[in-house]
Amino acid sequence: MSARGQKILFVDRDGTLIEEPADFQIDAFEKLRFVPGVIPALLRLRDAGFEFVIVTNQDGLGTEGYPQSTFDGPNDLMLGIFESQGIVFREVLVDRSWPADNAPTRKPALGLVMHYLRDRGIDLDCSAMIGDRDTDIQFAENLGIRGFKLRTTQFGGAWDWAGIAHELCDAPRRATVVRNTKETRIRVELDLDAAADARVSTGLPFFDHMLDQIGKHAGISLVVQAEGDLQIDEHHTIEDTGIALGQALREALGDKRGIARYGFTLPMDETLASAALDFGGRPYLVFDGRFVRERVGDMPTELVEHFFRSVCDSAALNLNLKVEGDNDHHKVEACFKAFARALGQAVRRSGDALPSTKGTL
Repeated sequence: MSARGQKILFVDRDGTLIEEPADFQIDAFEKLRFVPGVIPALLRLRDAGFEFVIVTNQDGLGTEGYPQSTFDGPNDLMLGIFESQGIVFREVLVDRSWPADNAPTRKPALGLVMHYLRDRGIDLDCSAMIGDRDTDIQFAENLGIRGFKLRTTQFGGAWDWAGIAHELCDAPRRATVVRNTKETRIRVELDLDAAADARVSTGLPFFDHMLDQIGKHAGISLVVQAEGDLQIDEHHTIEDTGIALGQALREALGDKRGIARYGFTLPMDETLASAALDFGGRPYLVFDGRFVRERVGDMPTELVEHFFRSVCDSAALNLNLKVEGDNDHHKVEACFKAFARALGQAVRRSGDALPSTKGTL
């Protein structure tokens, strides 16, 4: 429970908890199918302090065309399966009207949930609504809470259950930075609290491979799209990507509360690289390494140090990076991997305290 009160997750039923059949009426046991990912997501949300309330429109329930008994059987089985997995619903609120009735209890109207508006023990600011239709999102707006439209083939939507749980449970630290100059057009997106395959395109395949190492070994979600004046050389593309990445890190970390803050040593065959970093607010790079080759792939080796300097300057990051070995490919890659591992350690949450005696970072 939050300091202000209980967080409630209002949830539509058909198409959100259980799949909606072609006739939009779950009136038989064989029609009961759970939406992928719903149980693990609800368990995460339960552990994050949410209680669950089903709010569902059931057109004409209790009429001859939709007898109450045909609804109760599948619905009770659904609730029983959820309960067997540790998921209990605080209430199941059902509107039985037809759309043409314009009943005050039918979503997106709030007739079924007025008691939550009057309950001072409920934290609506931290509550949310999940559904598969636009009326569910309008219901959320009417209630003054956040709404998530689940992605379905019938009605579109942008979210899946795993993404919703991540959004509500992790308070993800995200940033999107767009940097456009006469020389480059860069877009960097990152999420420090989600591990995902990096999506990188800079026009420099070896540089793409190195940026992919950052996403993979830091355990973050990283998207980089870069277009630069490669007809001149690689300098601007690599430099500006570093600047944009550093800026995104700085923005995503915010006030840096709860971060571990602080290095990593990594072997790669004959090569040994170490990266010690500090998000202390003062940009500084110490780079200790030499390369024999002018290039590795399409990346000039002189730009390895320059890339990390660009990241440090825009992220307000102190980095001490050292590499030694015989194979320049291994040495460059080990630099990026060691940096990524150190980055993943430093941004990892470890409470909510500010890791500084100064009171700011």
